[in-house]
Amino acid sequence: MPNDLIHDPDGGMPRLLEIMRRLRDPETGCPWDIEQDFSSIAPYTIEEAYEVADAIERADWAELEGELGDLLLQTIYHTQMGAEAGYFSFESVVRAISDKMVARHPHVFGEESREKSTDQQTADWEKIKAAERAGKAQRGALDGVAIGLPALLRAVKLQKRAARVGFDWPETTQVLEKMQEEARELVEAQDSLSQTEIEEEFGDLLFVMANLGRHLKVDPEAALRAANAKFTHRFEAIEAALAARDKTPSDSSLEEMDALWDAAKAQEKQ
Repeated sequence: MPNDLIHDPDGGMPRLLEIMRRLRDPETGCPWDIEQDFSSIAPYTIEEAYEVADAIERADWAELEGELGDLLLQTIYHTQMGAEAGYFSFESVVRAISDKMVARHPHVFGEESREKSTDQQTADWEKIKAAERAGKAQRGALDGVAIGLPALLRAVKLQKRAARVGFDWPETTQVLEKMQEEARELVEAQDSLSQTEIEEEFGDLLFVMANLGRHLKVDPEAALRAANAKFTHRFEAIEAALAARDKTPSDSSLEEMDALWDAAKAQEKQ
């Protein structure tokens, strides 16, 4: 019986599928869950993915277990809504990703040799993906790069796609020169530009910075996360030092906080 399955701790995936089906039941389900659609759930899906990444960043494996469950629930939610609308089902989604993984790994599941370098495997992977895009009538080099990606990540993906067809600076020094050019344009014109134009120039500078990271083999997203963590650690050190003096940042001078910042920075190097 469905109720027995729902309350069976060893029910596994069938249990979770049945829970979601019951939550969405138009007559006996949860009113909030019944009202949701793909668009309303999508932000939660993105949020859960970030929370998974956060748990990994903090190496909190107990937390990661729970966050992976939350992310799995998002997949179940979308597949249930897809099944209700007749678009797809959980089984068809599983079949599609399984077929894709087998097709993209001929060196594991087919007859191709496993004796390949990482670079060669990456190149082969991209050829297979290009063929898949062609089958979907995605002919342009930039087709299929998801619009909903974080802007920094999407910038790198767009640049990688363009580079594959030869639209790229051959030397890192050329990217550095372009970065300096964009920075000069922003500084020199900031007093004469509208806010919209300033935003455009700033966007151009960020785009070039993402390209520079790619040329330096640096993941811009990871580098910025590390910079955020470093800033957080040093600012918390400032707050702690000020608290020892019975002060807060609000009633301290910039000079005092700058000195404490330098002290925290020096402490990290010891």
